[in-house]
Order: sequence, then structure tokens, then C-alpha cells
Amino acid sequence: MRVDAHHHLWHYDAREYGWIDEPMQPLRRDFMPQELEREMRSANVDVAVVVQARQTLEETRWLLELAKQPGLIRGVVGWAEISGDNFPAVVEELIHEPLLKGLRHIVQAEPSGFLDGAKFNRGIRTMLQTGWAYDLLVYAPQLAEATRFVSRHPKQVFVLDHLGKPAIARDGFMAWAADLRDMARRENVVCKISGMVTEAVWDRWNEQDLKRYFDVALEAFGPSRLMVGSDWPVLTMACGYSQWWETISRWLCHLADSERELIEGGVASRIYRLHPE
Repeated sequence: MRVDAHHHLWHYDAREYGWIDEPMQPLRRDFMPQELEREMRSANVDVAVVVQARQTLEETRWLLELAKQPGLIRGVVGWAEISGDNFPAVVEELIHEPLLKGLRHIVQAEPSGFLDGAKFNRGIRTMLQTGWAYDLLVYAPQLAEATRFVSRHPKQVFVLDHLGKPAIARDGFMAWAADLRDMARRENVVCKISGMVTEAVWDRWNEQDLKRYFDVALEAFGPSRLMVGSDWPVLTMACGYSQWWETISRWLCHLADSERELIEGGVASRIYRLHPE
């Protein structure tokens, strides 16, 4: 089973999506499941996990309703206020949603030290009973803080989004590689091969330049802790959907069939507890 472990959906509203700036103007429209599923079928991708783009419970509930409809979405990584005093009550509500597979907070937008906060760590401890994964969205300079964070919660499963967002366009390879290898020593962390083309120069990236980042992730995490996501529709600023999966296929072509299957779908299926219909 081939799994797109990371994509987004939205009804566009300029007030809600202020991060979609002028260079990203093509994203200023609705992106809905029907369009995604056409792309998935063209790339021979079987199922998908949709990930939050807004930090509201309203969006989490909306994504869950979309996932309940017939189609290819098998799971939701939503948002809830993990540091909130009412988080246990929110967990009690959401625990009855079988399609909720994890939670994410947009830590890349938070100040230094956010992941060291007592209330956020308290919330992560509360999450442990749910079986949900926690998706880590950080920039490369935040990886050391994120590694401290995941080390405090060795029984919680963490998914590092977009390889920790290395600054590919500015050749931020060396420091990122050292920090990624350090994080990978924590066995409770898996890594998403996603978001790479939009961290590179959008109209000038090439597969070989990106491959060295992929190779470090493969060496550090191994096939049993890697999964693939498209980051659609953000992906489309630099790359076509099928083009991304073709790139992945070329990177994986030297691996054993069993290793390719893990990276292309097996790991995501295990971590997000996905079940084909």
C-alpha cells in the first residue's frame, strides 16, 4: 500500500491563511479531496493522511468529517491546544474519533524554548494514553530543542515533518545533518520525507542536490523509520504531485523491495494505524 503521509486541505480564507504570501498566490484558493484524489490516482498512491494547517479545533473536526466520507483519506493529524488546562477534556472528546491518528502544533512559528514549556510537556504526557502520534514541525535550528523534547517522552511516538526543514536553498546541510543524526538516535522518532522541494529554490532544484539530504535521513533513521509525504498543495509551488513520487521512486530504486515498501507505505501504516478498506 502506497501512502501519502502528509498533505493539506482547506477552504481558503485570507484571514485564516496569512502565511500564504504573495509568492505563494497560486495557493490562495480551495483545495479539496476530489482534486487530491485525482493526483493520487495518477501517481498510484493508495491512501492519504491529511494534516492540519490551522490551529483550531474547528478545522480538526472538519478534517475528520472529510475523512469519514468515501475516498482515499484514512487518517487525520489534527490540532488541539496541548498546553491548555482543558486538554484532558478535549482528549476525552476526540478519543472516540477512530480516524484521528495524531496531533500537531506549528512549533516552527513559536519562540525558542517553546518545547521546554511545562504545560506543553504535561499535555504530551496526557497524549500517551491515546495511541496518537505527535507530528513535530520545526525548522532545522530548532532540532536540538526538539531532540531534548522527544527525549523526555521516550514512550510517545513522534513524527518529524519535512526532515526538520533544512535550509536547502541556503545550503544549510552540515549543521542540519549533525542535528538530524542526533535526533535519529531516539528510537521513538520517525521521519517524513516531505517538504523538500519548497525548502530548495523552487524553480532551480534538482534531484541530486536533494538526494544528499534524503541519504542522510535514510542512513540515520533506516527504512523502518521513514515515511513519504507530498505536502500537497504546498508542493505545487515547486513540483508536480506525480513528479515528486517519481523522484522518490528513483531514490529508492537501489533498495530491497521490503525496504521500499516500508518507506512508501508500511511505516506510515504502522505509525498512523491505517487500515485499507
